[in-house]
Amino acid sequence: MSVTITENAARQIGKQLEKRGNGVGLRLGVKQSGCSGYAYVLDFADEINADDIIFEQHNVKLLIKPDDLNKLDGIELDYAREGFSEAFRFNNPNVKGACGCGESFTV
Repeated sequence: MSVTITENAARQIGKQLEKRGNGVGLRLGVKQSGCSGYAYVLDFADEINADDIIFEQHNVKLLIKPDDLNKLDGIELDYAREGFSEAFRFNNPNVKGACGCGESFTV
């Protein structure tokens, strides 16, 4: 099991947690959505649950539920700027296809 948090992503996570004023990290998961099957869910984690799998790099924590790990194993969470937009990027080796709008993916 491996998950990578780039330095850019870690820096952004740290900024968002500091701005928010609390939280132990970010929770990464997937939900059924869109025309291709799954979409990423990224939210603040205020506590660590007993079944959370914790990935910590660059002094930030990314929490994943065991049920989602098979779809996320090997993922790299990055944060990048393209033109005027900046956002988290999910570089997931498990993705077999994505919808045209880029909102959902299949594994």
